[in-house]
Formats: sequence, structure tokens, C-alpha cells
Amino acid sequence: MTLSGALLLLPLSLLPHDDLYYTPPDLTELVALGMRDVVSRYNTDLRTLRRWWDVSVSPQRRQREREFLDTWDASLDALEFESFDIDDRIDWLLLKNRIGYERRRVSSSQHKWEETRELLPFAERIVEMQEARRLLAPIDGARAAEQLHSVRTMIEELRKRVKAEHEEEGIEVPRLVANRAASQVRSLRETLGRWYRYYSGYDPMFSWWCKRPYERADQALKSYTTFLRETIAGVDEDDKDTILGDPIGKDALNSELELELVPYTAKELVAIAKKELAWCDAEMKKAAGELGFGDDWRAAQEHVKTLHVVPGEQPELIRMLAREAVDFLESRRLLTIPPFAKNAWRMEMMSPERQKLTPYFTGGEVISVSFPTDTMDHADKLMSMRGNNVHFSRATVHHELIPGHHLQQFMNSRYRAYRSLFSTPFWGEGWALYWEMLLWDQGFGKSPEDCIGMLFWRKHRCARIIFSLGFQLGDMTPDECIDFLIERVGHERANATAEVRRSVQGG
Repeated sequence: MTLSGALLLLPLSLLPHDDLYYTPPDLTELVALGMRDVVSRYNTDLRTLRRWWDVSVSPQRRQREREFLDTWDASLDALEFESFDIDDRIDWLLLKNRIGYERRRVSSSQHKWEETRELLPFAERIVEMQEARRLLAPIDGARAAEQLHSVRTMIEELRKRVKAEHEEEGIEVPRLVANRAASQVRSLRETLGRWYRYYSGYDPMFSWWCKRPYERADQALKSYTTFLRETIAGVDEDDKDTILGDPIGKDALNSELELELVPYTAKELVAIAKKELAWCDAEMKKAAGELGFGDDWRAAQEHVKTLHVVPGEQPELIRMLAREAVDFLESRRLLTIPPFAKNAWRMEMMSPERQKLTPYFTGGEVISVSFPTDTMDHADKLMSMRGNNVHFSRATVHHELIPGHHLQQFMNSRYRAYRSLFSTPFWGEGWALYWEMLLWDQGFGKSPEDCIGMLFWRKHRCARIIFSLGFQLGDMTPDECIDFLIERVGHERANATAEVRRSVQGG
């Protein structure tokens, strides 16, 4: 047997990669320059480690992450916290909190892997092949062809067994587990493709041995992905509409809240959201009364939805609304806005495909505008115009640009930028929501229509807490989340569906 063939038969743990065991830097030297250098080194080293161990289901990756996090945690504890100034203490606490979260996340990923590993017994072989490549182990074409052949054989036999258990023995794999396994197979297929392309064409003997075995292994992975998704999870491979998601459960949700330093349980957060939602309902009825609809806020909101610009005029409306928000803030001296920030944002129009995921604007330095295109179905055009009417848009533009996400990101990238590691959803959306609430108190809603537009989004924030936590805890299905947004907030169905898809499924 050749040297390369022998290396490929060795367990990965015995391959020559001792130098890949992580040794943290001397933090006592780094901290002399300030905790910001400690934070930056942690972030850079962790990202480097994850780029090297790039297969998410790899046991070696999880082990290396644990080692990395354990050593950093111990090194932080060894620092003299009491000697720090206030900024360094803040950074130390933020980093300590982040490391604790990452450790919990590694454990959670292990648990999720245990739920799918019986559906992916071939994963270990693909992982070992990729990680041996990372270690620059010599490759033996004949041996590599045998490994590719064994991957295909394992998949074919596995598929027959799972199908028989599913159809003949009535053994049900939970849909969400099957769908997660399909995603993992898709990722493993991409990994195998990277592995193959590294050698193909560059090593003549590899290409001679492996071209056909790789093609058949690749096809087996593709077919197995479709089988898991369509036959086991019950969703057509081309189905872009069905929402499955993957609830994280109580423990992982508590971990997320701990990262955010939120001193409430999920149950308490839902109670707060329901209280705020009731306040919004009362304010909605007041605005409806001013418009002559009595206390029928739904009828008033339906009226507001008709107040949209004609196709082609939405960009000009957004420009005007952005200037209006800045003028309002500056005239009341609510905020100091850097002149560059006022003009540094850009506008793009959102594609019809993306509007299925984000039916309303998204923002930051680039505000992406949702509005109908000529390729949309008639009903979708109407829903897009209604959902992005003048008064809903007025309450969206300041959320996405100034004082919201654009200004937030502008300042974050220029002041203590190293703290981007600690960015969280509560901070990201919390800043923009804070200004929604403050602008309401400052009288930004000049008319009943404006108030309804602002209240629509404030109700949406409340509802999002309720349905997101409900879904993640397994108490609400995606369809129930959609119906909740329609009934309690007044979303168009297509827009409610897109919001739920974005919240529970991502993509």
C-alpha cells in the first residue's frame, strides 16, 4: 500500500495535525493595550478556526470549538477584572457572556445532530475526506474512488431501508427532523463537491479513478435530499411556499434570552407583548373614530391601505419620507445626525422573488423598496401596493434609515467597531423600535392615517414576539402564526406569509 493509501485509512485523530490544537494568546500582554484587542483576537481566531473546520456536522469541529471556548473562558477568568476601567469591564463581561452562549450553542448543535445522524451514516466518511484534504494528506486515486463508491452504496441501501420503514412498518420520522436532515445532506453534497474540485484536473490519477464514482455519489446525495424532503418530510423539492422551520425549543430559547441579558422568561415576554397589543388596539380605535369609522379599526386600516402611490412613484415617496424624518428629528433636537450619514444611504428596488420573503422595506445603508413589478400576478400587485401604502411606508422609512437601521449601522461601523461581535437581534431591532415609540410620543403621527400606519407596525412588533416565541416553543404552527398576523394586525395574507417565513425559516 502506498503512503497516501495508508494515510487515508488512519483515523483522523491520528493524522499529523497536532499543530492545529489551539493555544490562546497571552491575554495579559493583549489586555495591556485594552480589552478591545482581546475581543478582536477572540473573534478573529474563532472565525479562522471555523473556516478551517468548515463542515458543520463534523465531530472534530465541535470538539475544537469546545477546546477553543474552554481555553478562552479560563484565560478571561485569570485576568484581573478589578484593575480594569469601565470600558474594559464592559468588554470583559460582553465577551464572557458571548463565550457562554457559544458553548451552549455547540451543545445544542450536538443534540440536533443526534436527532438526524441515523439518517446520515455516510456523513462521517465525507467529513473525513474533506478534513484529510484540509490537512494536505496525500491522495490515492484508487482509494478515493473506493470511498466515493462506498458513499453511494451506503446512500442507496439507506434509502431502501428508510423507505421500507416509512411505507411498510409505519415508522415515522418527524417532518422537521427529515427536513433538517435534507438540509444537512445538501450541505454535505456541497462539501464533497469542494473536495472533488480540489483534486480534479490537477491530479491525473485522481481524475482517472474518481470522475465517474464522484458523479454517481453526487447524484445519490442529490436524490437522497429529494427523497428526505418529498417522501419523508412531505414537501415537494420545488415547493417554495410551504413553511416548516425548525423550532429551537425551550432550552435553546432560554440560551438566546441569556445572551441578550433579557431578565424575562418567554412567558413573561408574551404577557408584556399582549399588554402592549391591547394598548395599540385602543389607540387604533381612537384613530378610527377620527376618520369616521367608529371603533372599527379594521375598516379604518383598510381605508389607509388604499392610500398608495401609483406604480413608478414609490422611490420618490421614500426620498420625501426620509427627508421628513430627518427634518423632524433635527427641528426638535432629538438627535445629532452626521451630515455624511444623511446622504450616504442608497436605494434599490426589491425583486419579486425576494418580496416573497420580505414584503416590506428592508434597510441599512441600502433601503430595499418593496412595490409591485409588471411580472407579478394581479392579486400580488394589489397586496404589495396595499401593504406598502403611503402611511405604512411613512412609519417604515424612519425605521430603516434615520434614526433607525442606517444611522445605527453608520455609527456602529465608526465607533468601537470591534463590538460588532456582540450584535444581537434585540439590539438591532430594539434601536429602531425605541425610535418608533419615541417618535409616537413626540407627535410624529400628524394625522389619523399617520397614526394608523405607526400603530400597524407597533402591533406587528407585539405580534412578532407572540408568534415567534410561540413557534420556537412548539405552541404555534406556521399556519397559526400567519392567521394570527392577519387577524390581530391586519396583514395581507401574502405579506403575513412572507413575514412568518422570514421569522421562522429564514433564507
